[in-house]
Parts: sequence; C-alpha cells; structure tokens
Amino acid sequence: MANGQLQRLGFLTIGLFDPDDPRPGHESTLEVIELGEQLGFDSAWVRHRHLQHGVSSPVALLAAATQRTRHIELGTAVIPLGWENPLRLAEDLATVDVLSGGRLQPGISVGPPTHWDDVKKSLYPDTWEDEDFTYERIERLLHHLGGGRASDFAGVEGIETYSARVEPHVPDLASRVWQGAAGLGSVRWAAERGLNLLSSNLVRAEDDDDFDRVQRSHIDTFRAHHRDPSRGRVSQGRVVIPTDSATPEQVAKYQAYVDSRLPRTHAPQGPGRILFSTDLIGPAASIADQLHATLSYQAVDEVVFALPFTFDHDDYVQILTDIATRLGPELGWSPTAHPAGG
Repeated sequence: MANGQLQRLGFLTIGLFDPDDPRPGHESTLEVIELGEQLGFDSAWVRHRHLQHGVSSPVALLAAATQRTRHIELGTAVIPLGWENPLRLAEDLATVDVLSGGRLQPGISVGPPTHWDDVKKSLYPDTWEDEDFTYERIERLLHHLGGGRASDFAGVEGIETYSARVEPHVPDLASRVWQGAAGLGSVRWAAERGLNLLSSNLVRAEDDDDFDRVQRSHIDTFRAHHRDPSRGRVSQGRVVIPTDSATPEQVAKYQAYVDSRLPRTHAPQGPGRILFSTDLIGPAASIADQLHATLSYQAVDEVVFALPFTFDHDDYVQILTDIATRLGPELGWSPTAHPAGG
C-alpha cells in the first residue's frame, strides 16, 4: 500500500429483487450505482446471480448504468464463464465498454456452473458432456477481446460488410480483465497471463486455515509472478458495515446479519475447504483500525466493499454514504475530483 493510503475505493452489489415485481429492485441497483458516482467511489461492481433473485445479466444492467454515470468504473464480479459463450460475451463486453467510454472492468471466473448436474441439459443440451470449463475458456475470451480471428470470412458480400474479428473492437479491453480466484493455482495463472486479481471474502484453505494469511499469500504470489507487476491490479473484497449515521433499528438489523454469518468463519467450509472472512461492523474508525491490522489489507491499495445481500435501499444509501464520507477518509482515501459537467 502506497504510504499507507488507499488509492481506489469501490463497492459491490448483487442487485436483489422481488421475483413477483423485479423492476424496483433493478431500479434500486441502478440508483445505488448513481449514488456511488456522486459520492466519488472509483468503481461499482455487480455480482451475477443465475437462477436466483439477484442480477442474472450484469452486462445488461451495466449497459443501463453507462447511461446514468460518466466517471465511475463499472465491473462484473464475477461472470462465471461456464455459463457463457466467450465469443458472444466478448461482443457484449465490448459494446458496453464503448457505451461507457472505456470504463468497463470485466471480472470473470472458470469452473463448471453451480448445480451443474441440475442445469447442464438446459444450458448445453447437446454438448454438456464435451464442454471445457478450464482456463481455456478464459483464453478464448481474451482471444476475441484482443481482436483475434473469429471467422474465416471477412469482406463484402452484397451490400453487407463482414469482419473476421469481434466488433466493436476495443484495443485495450483485454488488459482490463480481472480473474476472481480463490485458490493459489488460479492466482498464479492469472498473474502469468497478465490479468488483474479480484480477491474476495472467500479463499480456499489449501495450506493454512487462517483467512488473512491465505489471502496475503495470494496477493504476494500474484505480484511475484505477474508478467507486468507495474500494471497488474489487485483488489481486496470484504463486507464492511459502518454504523456512524445508522439508526438504532438499522444497527440492530446489521448486527443480526453479521451474527448469522459468523459461524461460517470459524473453520473451512465444505469439500472445497472454503474460508470466509468476518464481516466488519461498527464505527468507521474501528473498522479502519481492524483493516490496518490485517496482513492482506496492508498489501493492497484498492478495495471493493461488498454490500450485504438482503438489506433495503435506505440501508444501502446509509452504508455507502458512511463508507465514502467516513471510512474512506479513515483509510487515507479521497474521491477523485471531476470537472463540473465533465
């Protein structure tokens, strides 16, 4: 961390909505992103939720967000490529980036879709036995984002002109791809491939059962093996809930949420031995002290704080406002000034 000062501050939302009336939830998510820009956040990220009551199409939602914002980076954290055709996703990502004026930060991950056995015949009815969910899928996406050949034909046919590459083409979009990585192997692969690293509030307990030490080892490994260390960005993500301006009712709700999630942080969870970080709640100064004391936070200058899943719009307004106006300054961060009307 440069001089102990946080350089970039972002937030993440899953965009919860009512399945019987989904529009208000999506509108709330867009309003939260707008608020984030007004508060000076550097980035806003949307997490996918396939077959759930959260944003199932973050790229589509961010396309709308491009028309409501002008400066804030817009990211996906993360798109699981097992659900995607890399060529088609490259077209969508490039289109949204053009609409945003070059602000898109695509975050992706690999592996089979969640509940693979339950969805495979709907997702890939004819090819599910042959689908490749390895890093090769990332390579295909990077190939197309980088302008690699997508078709053996290019030229004029009748009155139509065809390109051999994905259009629109954005020359630097591939360099803005982030990989969400929970294990050391994925971290090292991302570094060697020149990607950015999204390190979230969960990691795999491969050689250690301490979350902070594991996450720090991931960050150090990424920096040590990145093909261009001066350009490889690392973001730390976790849930923080500053309560400085919260009402007593909000504080009680927030504390109950944190308490309900605490047991999962005591030991590795499931066959994948997933370690979860603890949620941080309380006055901004207290949260800042706790962050400064962690090995992993000491190694980054960029964070993405995740908003809790099930809160109300007014809660998100309070939390984001406290993060930007109280916690951010406690961490040495200040919003980037933008010219009026710029």
